[in-house]
Amino acid sequence: MTPSENPIGVLLMSYGGPERLEDVPAFVRDIRGGRPTPQPIIDAVTENYRRIGGRSPLLEITQRQARALEDALNAHPSDARHYRVYVGMRHWQPRIADAVVRMMDDGITEAVAFPISPHYSKFNTQKYFDALDEGLLASTESDRDFDADHVLGYHDHPLLVKAWANHVRDALAELSEEAHVVFSAHSLPVRAIEAGDPYPEHVRETARLVAEALALPAEQWSVAFQSAGKSPEPWIGPELLAHLSDLAQAGVRNVVVAPIGFVADHVEVLYDLDIQAREFAEELGLGFVRAASLNDDPTFVAALADVARRHHRGER
Repeated sequence: MTPSENPIGVLLMSYGGPERLEDVPAFVRDIRGGRPTPQPIIDAVTENYRRIGGRSPLLEITQRQARALEDALNAHPSDARHYRVYVGMRHWQPRIADAVVRMMDDGITEAVAFPISPHYSKFNTQKYFDALDEGLLASTESDRDFDADHVLGYHDHPLLVKAWANHVRDALAELSEEAHVVFSAHSLPVRAIEAGDPYPEHVRETARLVAEALALPAEQWSVAFQSAGKSPEPWIGPELLAHLSDLAQAGVRNVVVAPIGFVADHVEVLYDLDIQAREFAEELGLGFVRAASLNDDPTFVAALADVARRHHRGER
């Protein structure tokens, strides 16, 4: 085969989200591994999606990211090989396992696979790679060589930091007064952290690097966690809304919330931040600006391209 006939595969793995309100019960059931879900929880999740337009934009945005990533990879002058980028969702269509089957059916033998989130978590990330393995077992070509390099995270990548610094800077410029920057990420159960999960430290490291790039003094930024699950067990904090309350009580007048734990607009950003957190901040008398999500920002796409290219070459 010539290089153009034997492309390198890149699999972007994302969480997934319902494309219609009617899909919400099945989506929630998938997240819960098929366990029954109390109707009030389904109703609440459905209402959240209704308030952001009746659907998740995550698949559309991830597909835009994938197209931009493929263009960036194939535009690099040092690469003789062609790249093809695929998208797989953990909890919705197109499934990660199905994407792997498509890759193998397309003749891919070398691949780089990574959850698009930059922060590695033992509690969370391995589930994406388990779905990848399911795809390998399901493929009719399962006896053929297929090497998929696993990218576990890239939380301190300079271009990721630069992209977030640009977005936070733009958000700060929307306010006429000084603001406190809260770097936000999805919470995890405390038991995961007690078992040694590095996730919160990786989140804090990203926040520190972005704050450093913006020359923010230590008292002008902090980290909080949001969107904890509905289970009764404790989740890591500080919880975002409680943290906003503490900031208001300390005399802070304006906040910029930068969702560094997420790389695309979806319900945890569009509802949990843009609606719930914003309304709560207004009740507290806080000025509130949410830094724009990275989505297909060219600097962020360049970070993804560098991560994929380095991992394929065996660099870290």
